[in-house]
Amino acid sequence: MATKAALEAQLAVVAGFENPKVSLEQYPTPPDLAAHLVHLADLRGDIEDATVLDLGSGTGMLGLGAALRSPARVVGVELDDDALETATDNARRVGASAPIDWIRADATRLPLCLPDDRQVTVLMNPPFGAQRGNEHADRAFLESVASVADVSYSVHNEGSKEFVESFVADAGGDLTDAFRATFDLDRQFDFHDEDRRQLDAEVFRIEW
Repeated sequence: MATKAALEAQLAVVAGFENPKVSLEQYPTPPDLAAHLVHLADLRGDIEDATVLDLGSGTGMLGLGAALRSPARVVGVELDDDALETATDNARRVGASAPIDWIRADATRLPLCLPDDRQVTVLMNPPFGAQRGNEHADRAFLESVASVADVSYSVHNEGSKEFVESFVADAGGDLTDAFRATFDLDRQFDFHDEDRRQLDAEVFRIEW
């Protein structure tokens, strides 16, 4: 298994959003966070030979990270055509050998039929629901995850643990791991008043 540092270096070539859409809360997942999440999932046996879904895949950072760790298949689900085009280009840049499919669809209404004989692992950095009119967006993503996944890893806004714990308990799942993550985001939208800001987040591993 390659090191986490090596995985981060491979993911450093992944391009972000050219024209990010505020309505979709399109923020890039940094390579260091993606590498940490994928490396952890791989150590737990949740990547190799599994079907990996990257829901709200954006330009493909998490799915491509997983594709470098010997999954059976990676499927990225994304609503935005521009992001999917960039994800396709990023797959060529990364050069992963695992089969990768990009599907234009709403990740909260999955049009997928998955095999019953293979573990399904979801990796996702869903919208946090921080924008007006998009509140609780991460809840809809978790509802999709609960319907298809054996295990999931997801990034949420700081302060989400109580909500996630409650949702998982109601869905009959088990929240096995939770940790904090801090990463920098460059200015993307007009309402941002800083060129770069630090974002505090929380990451959860859930068995469904």
